[in-house]
Amino acid sequence: MITRDEFRTIADNGIWKQNTSIVQILGLCPLLAVTTNAVNGIMLSLATILVMALSNVAVASLRNFIPHEIRIPVFILIVAALVTVVDLLFNANLHELYLVLGIFIPLIVTNCIVLARVEAFAAKNPPLQSTFDGVFMGVGMLWTLALLGGMRELLGNGTLFGGIDMVFPGLSPLQLLPESYPGFLLALLPPGAFILLGCMIAWKNWMDARAAARVQRKPRRPAAAGVH
Repeated sequence: MITRDEFRTIADNGIWKQNTSIVQILGLCPLLAVTTNAVNGIMLSLATILVMALSNVAVASLRNFIPHEIRIPVFILIVAALVTVVDLLFNANLHELYLVLGIFIPLIVTNCIVLARVEAFAAKNPPLQSTFDGVFMGVGMLWTLALLGGMRELLGNGTLFGGIDMVFPGLSPLQLLPESYPGFLLALLPPGAFILLGCMIAWKNWMDARAAARVQRKPRRPAAAGVH
């Protein structure tokens, strides 16, 4: 079983404190290449969440049976098998999106985020905690890729959720800026992604600094007087 404190710690670490994209700075290849719009970032993140949750629970369940000397090849084999399943599912059910995401779905096998959590957490903890760790680390990746993709798309094209019709046929992207908006090309290019990612990192550090300052300003409760 998992306690409430354990669950809260795992969720807080995955979503904010140890966020893989803006704290650990892992998985920069898909982070910068796929996030030309919000839909691409969200869908790749969902695929990664599925792989991370299943690989974590598989490794946590088998950790006592895997010899330490060959653990890395075994971990990669487990992740590769799960990525193959996800890749085939995307190809069969979301073929247009699959063509857009291209090589980045198979590259989940080599994603530092997946292998890092398998090695650092799943190999040392029970299956339930490992499953939640995989899910919340993926959720942390999800909101950062969605936010980065949304900002790049809005600045670059003036729209939001471009390509949503590839996931839900019949839906159209939101035109948030006037159609006469010329677009800001830099936002859609890798240098623009680096700049916006740097802004997100600075924003998180500022939020953490404000939270730490609020904690320091809180008055301390006086110690209880002793009973004589």
